[in-house]
Amino acid sequence: MLSIATLLSAVVVATLLLSVAVVNRLQELQAGRDGRWQELTRSRFVYGVPWGTLVVIAVVLAVYLFVQDGISDVSDPVTIPYRAWSYFYPLGIATASFSHAGPGHLVSNLAGTIVAAPIAEYAWGHYPRGRDTDGDVASTRLRNRPWFRALVVFPLAVIVVGLLTSVFALGPVIGFSGVVFAFAAFALVHYPIVTLIATLGVQSALFTVYRALQNPIYVYVAEPSPPSAPSWAGIAIQGHALGFFIGLVLGITLLRYRSSRPDPFRLWLAVVLYAISSGLWQIYWFGEGNSFYLFQGPGVALVFALALVITLAVAASDRPLVPSALERSLARLRSEWPVDRPLEIARSSGSSVERVGEIAGGYRSARATKLSDVHRRSVAFFVVLLVLASLVGMAIPVNVVAVDASAQSPESAIEIEDYTIEYAEDVENELVSDFGIDQLGDGLEASGVIVASEERRIWLEAVTAQQLGHTGEETVTVGGPGWRSIVTAERVGWEPVGNDAVYQVRLAEGSEDYHVAYESDSVQADVLVENRTIELHSVDGEFYVEVTSAETGTAEAAAIPVDDESTTAVGLEFEYEDGTIYATTDETAVAVASEETYDS
Repeated sequence: MLSIATLLSAVVVATLLLSVAVVNRLQELQAGRDGRWQELTRSRFVYGVPWGTLVVIAVVLAVYLFVQDGISDVSDPVTIPYRAWSYFYPLGIATASFSHAGPGHLVSNLAGTIVAAPIAEYAWGHYPRGRDTDGDVASTRLRNRPWFRALVVFPLAVIVVGLLTSVFALGPVIGFSGVVFAFAAFALVHYPIVTLIATLGVQSALFTVYRALQNPIYVYVAEPSPPSAPSWAGIAIQGHALGFFIGLVLGITLLRYRSSRPDPFRLWLAVVLYAISSGLWQIYWFGEGNSFYLFQGPGVALVFALALVITLAVAASDRPLVPSALERSLARLRSEWPVDRPLEIARSSGSSVERVGEIAGGYRSARATKLSDVHRRSVAFFVVLLVLASLVGMAIPVNVVAVDASAQSPESAIEIEDYTIEYAEDVENELVSDFGIDQLGDGLEASGVIVASEERRIWLEAVTAQQLGHTGEETVTVGGPGWRSIVTAERVGWEPVGNDAVYQVRLAEGSEDYHVAYESDSVQADVLVENRTIELHSVDGEFYVEVTSAETGTAEAAAIPVDDESTTAVGLEFEYEDGTIYATTDETAVAVASEETYDS
């Protein structure tokens, strides 16, 4: 029997298909047998289908399922070896732009591809100049054949753009989003409003439909969550901007080749709205501790400025940058410049300086000619190239320096092939220390489950201490092409009354037994029982209470009791009941500590 969720999902699909069919029929009745949309798509696509986009989507899915081993567990693909760690790790550079951190990341980028890539492919077209949809051929070259352009040239161009975003992205990025931004930028300069509607409206609608199909009735329960960085602090803004400007340069180049220009206002408006809505203004930096700085004002102002430059690079006139009247005035001033007088005297005397004067005059003439050849649109396009060069330049020194993952690991670490997995707190963040970033501010130490590989130049804080303290258990997946291994990190602890927890972190590979990888310092409970202080300790994988008499200084430790048992130290009896430890005497029973609880 079908569940209610399945029936509701079927209703969503049925209403969508019915709506599309009815509207398509109305379109056919108004525009003729084929309909307006079919006519438009077939004019640029083979059989009206964006084959190149479909091939690209297939490649991205294949990488997720078979390279990242998502086919074994769709919700937990192997990600660590497929990040762009440095130029010394080619596998990461080659796969980073086509890999994803999880199913949500994959769906997000595929949705962006579905709405933006067909518009970019349409602007480029399967039918080059000299060949139409009926097959008339002006050139027999392979690269001009529609099927070859659709199934080979377009996907290869996308792969090249993806590799560029990996090579010149800042830090160990992962994801197809840089290429998605390139699709959007390429499409924006050709069809500004259509692209804007697709990327803002259609993409949002696709997400809503996807979530409705996945979970027709969504129940939200408010729960506490651990302290975490804001969402914008985890965005690879440089990688997004890099892809955007790569797409811009390619799109503007094609427009100039075809001598085509879009409406200036539409282009400017589309660039501004897309850049703001997609977060390209979110310039941020790390502050002390858990603080982050978001430069909202400068970021938005930069978007406005770059939108103007992009519009000028596409739609400005080809008039000279320097007006001819101003150039004639400058030429007249140069001809009357006093420094020429000694040269004229020298020429009149037949001096060898005459040749120098001729060279200087020729240089002034050449300079004037080049100045008159500089057009306004070319200057703006040069600025776009400078921005792209800046985005590329900031990544090169970072990617050239390999992460130092050769530090000696403790015996408690787990070794899997070339990976080392350990738990540590307040250690130097090797991911940024080699670049001098730690000198720019505090709070760049790392605490949590650390994954390192000297062979792969990998160092990663895979699970933060805060996250593990909130959930109590997390998994880390390592591996490579054709294999994977899962390491589980578990935290257990006790919370003394009025103070922080005493805890252990245990690690286990696969189904093997846990072993203690970390023990926190001892903590004193904020209670005084019969003039005795009580501390909790973790030693060699066991928890203890240590009682100290304030009068005699006598100290004694005893194991924490469990399962309704009791222990005694310095005249105090400790009992366990319902997750709480009580210190009891003849007259009193005081709660000393309780088991740490987690929101898994």
